[in-house]
Amino acid sequence: MTTLISAQNSWALFAILAAIAALSIFLEQKYAWASQMTGCVIALIGAMILSNLRIIPVDAPAYDFVWGYVVPLAIPMLLLKADIRKIWKDSGWLLVIFMLSGFGTIAGAFLAYYLLAAQIKDLHIAAAMMVGTYTGGSVNLVAMADAFKADGVLVSTSVVADNLLMALYFFVLIAIPSIKFFYNHFRHPIMDEMEKQKARGESGGGAASYWTAKPVSLKDIAFAFAVAFVIVAVSTDFAKLMAALIPKGNFFLDLMNGLFGNKYLIITTLTMCLATFLPGFTGNIAGAQEIGTFLIHIFFTVIGVPASVYLIVTQAPLLLVFCGIIVAMNMVFSYVFGKMFNFTLEEITIASNANIGGPTTAAALAIAKGWEELVVPALLVGTFGYVIGNYYGLFVGTFLSR
Repeated sequence: MTTLISAQNSWALFAILAAIAALSIFLEQKYAWASQMTGCVIALIGAMILSNLRIIPVDAPAYDFVWGYVVPLAIPMLLLKADIRKIWKDSGWLLVIFMLSGFGTIAGAFLAYYLLAAQIKDLHIAAAMMVGTYTGGSVNLVAMADAFKADGVLVSTSVVADNLLMALYFFVLIAIPSIKFFYNHFRHPIMDEMEKQKARGESGGGAASYWTAKPVSLKDIAFAFAVAFVIVAVSTDFAKLMAALIPKGNFFLDLMNGLFGNKYLIITTLTMCLATFLPGFTGNIAGAQEIGTFLIHIFFTVIGVPASVYLIVTQAPLLLVFCGIIVAMNMVFSYVFGKMFNFTLEEITIASNANIGGPTTAAALAIAKGWEELVVPALLVGTFGYVIGNYYGLFVGTFLSR
């Protein structure tokens, strides 16, 4: 397919990716409508429009660079404050509903697999990718695709279906707090307080007020990149060694090989251990969260590129159904169990978002809605999802493959 910018023009493509990511962040912080959509979704849609207009190619070495280098670097930067003890102490209550919501993802994957396995080839691999991404984020989808050596077409169509369902579900989650049924049947103390503030003439914050300028030194930037590079390098070599040493042959060995031979899993686990046992060091590296978030916006731009209308119509309809079943089960588990255990509407919505979209989009939703007390818990539990998403995905994919 001929495009205005060729696949070999990497500098022009990098410029477009960075510009879309920067513009999406600007719009999110500048305008209320963009804040409601979140910058990640805007970046995804922007890239999708350019690829469907044949301005940029669907596949290019620049995109491979983002998948191979930008994403691995973004993971430790986003996880440098993932102190498990702090997560439990500060967000244990939200972590409970997050875990319950995640069980819905697994249940949905099994249900969707047994309903559609006869119609979709290698559906166990798609199940692993979807469970990974719908527990953590798109980086987990990459990890599962790599772990199960997924076919390129399956990855592309899965990304298309994943992106479309994520975008649709984000809009659903944005709307749910305003729907009368949910508003009447769930507690919503944060929204009640906001109504009182509004009556008093007080205004809330937003993306711009959350991402305010913070003191960041040259040392912080240096340590953020240095630590990220070291973690990725060590994790990559360790994963290669474990993949070669651990044999395959049964479910347990296959699972162990998949766990310890996956660089993304090692990256998340190693970073989490550093953040937990050296919180005074990793937690004080300023700017890492901001850099990681910008890199993730670039990644969202890239994963929006393959979302061609033609590909959706010709190759992804059944995968859309597959992903739709998983997302629907996650939603059912989230709100049913949330109601049973008396969680608030805001907590349930953020927990489900953290599962399906990851920590950045969950935090973005909390910021957009003005639920500022849930921003940090959303980041914390969503970050925990990055860690367990690969475990869940590997378990589901290995189980279904047998």
